[in-house]
Amino acid sequence: MKQFSGKRIFISDCEGPISKNDNAFELASHYIPDGSRLFTLISKYDDVLADVVKRSCYKAGDTLKLILPFLKAYGITNRAITDYSSQNVLLVPGAKEMLGFIRNLMPSFIVSTSYEQYMRVLCDLVDFPFKNVHCTRLDLDKYKISEKEATRIKRLREQMIRIPIPEIPKGAESLKDLPKEHQNTVKKLDEIFWKELSQMSVGAILHEVNPLGGDEKAEAVQNIVAQLKSDMNKVMYVGDSITDVSVFRLVREGGGLTVSFNGNAFAVREAEIAVLSKNSVVTAVLADVFHKFGKDFVRKIAKDWESSTIDEFGLDLPLKRSFYELRQKQVPRVAIVTSQNMEMLMDESTSFRKTVRGEAIGKLG
Repeated sequence: MKQFSGKRIFISDCEGPISKNDNAFELASHYIPDGSRLFTLISKYDDVLADVVKRSCYKAGDTLKLILPFLKAYGITNRAITDYSSQNVLLVPGAKEMLGFIRNLMPSFIVSTSYEQYMRVLCDLVDFPFKNVHCTRLDLDKYKISEKEATRIKRLREQMIRIPIPEIPKGAESLKDLPKEHQNTVKKLDEIFWKELSQMSVGAILHEVNPLGGDEKAEAVQNIVAQLKSDMNKVMYVGDSITDVSVFRLVREGGGLTVSFNGNAFAVREAEIAVLSKNSVVTAVLADVFHKFGKDFVRKIAKDWESSTIDEFGLDLPLKRSFYELRQKQVPRVAIVTSQNMEMLMDESTSFRKTVRGEAIGKLG
């Protein structure tokens, strides 16, 4: 097999492909009464605004700023985020080894919507350089909140946890395609966030915090490629959620490789290859093949995944051993996403991610 030269680049999302956490969801669940339901409501609202309404100046992942006034009302600080994160990072098995292996092959980066406090903790845990991370910058301590505002926000929380959580029907293209009660949910949340909270002094959070999601993720990838004087067709990008959609489109259109790792429907819909696995060694395998032989050969082994032998992958001995051990326990599912199997893979991957990350986190966008 012919090996390729040139500066290939590995870029991955964090929560999903590397860790099992949804740090913002977990923070809300821990510090806010009924915080898991509140966060789920806001996350589904985020999905509607980003994927259906396509609201101007709004992007997937902005849930991470919408939850902040509530965290602030319940007294959360930068230190609290760091302390909680340091005690609760949950890695996908094999993640540290996967990142170490790939870093020895090619320049490697993490582009994540996660708060920087969480990402610093994770980088320390997996020995990954924080300088190679693009994430959501957050200084929660700089925002002030009065007792009156905190009391009002807590009352809003009480109202919101009783609101029906919206779901997006397949094929929905506008707000009118949602059930009436879910349309009402979106309208009510519009009033809360953009008419009331945004007018509070603590509402500055909504105007100033800029979660790294959607187009910002794509811009980060473009900057990485430019800084390394490489090309988009040399990029392998791994993601799992709606925040990765813009990057998947950018990399795919530029000729690079896009991989959904235990992705939800949004991710599978936009990726070229879908991976369902409880261990991230499969990511290292695909990255090794991509680095040595290019995208076309990755697609070839993905197409013949069930029948291919490990020797056909051209792996070095340590990785070959790890992959062999994984296959002995559980054969990862790897498939090329086509128009014929897309719906099936979306359903399979969405279901599988819940077994890996838990029902509550797994169903988030």
